[in-house]
Amino acid sequence: MSGRPFDAVLCDLDNVIRFYDTAPLAELERAAGLAEGTTMNVAYAPDVDLPLLLGRITTEEWVDSIASALSGRVPQAYARRLGRALTDAPFRADDAVVTLLRQVKRHLPLVLVTNATLELERDLASMGLADLADHVVSSARVGVAKPDREIYEIAVRRAGTVAGRCLFVDDRPENVEAAVTLGMTGVHYREPADLRKALDFVFGAGGDAVTHV
Repeated sequence: MSGRPFDAVLCDLDNVIRFYDTAPLAELERAAGLAEGTTMNVAYAPDVDLPLLLGRITTEEWVDSIASALSGRVPQAYARRLGRALTDAPFRADDAVVTLLRQVKRHLPLVLVTNATLELERDLASMGLADLADHVVSSARVGVAKPDREIYEIAVRRAGTVAGRCLFVDDRPENVEAAVTLGMTGVHYREPADLRKALDFVFGAGGDAVTHV
């Protein structure tokens, strides 16, 4: 693979590899007369979810914060039920993306760079992905979250290369922009074809053939 454009792939987890089913939560919101997405809007406000992503609070404490933020809209017990429905939402891995990344790992270091909770390792194991990446950089473990440059720098060091030799994949434009600012090549992920196109250099240079996605 001489002449390859990158020496490592840095990849986000949620909404690239892992996807959640929030239909049960939406049903509870409708039953309470709330607009669909209300709970997530509250839960993912920076002052509510950043402590979780930095490993400073537990998931149960996050539920408490969500319930508190929803107080006044629904009864307290129902607010906790909504928070719990979010944290317990079932999730799955996208098989097409996993297949691509497993084949890439045969040729290049693969590092997951994710804003995650202290339960990430358990979640990866439950999806059969404990061995997917060479390294996992979790915000909850390193104490810094995307798009802070420090988490990217940690990931680059673990990949054993320099930023200019990294391909970075994420579903959030602001995270991609931060990576590009550091010299990486960024891919704004929307569907598996985005990843397949970015990784063509691997499969076009003697890599294994893969199913088109």
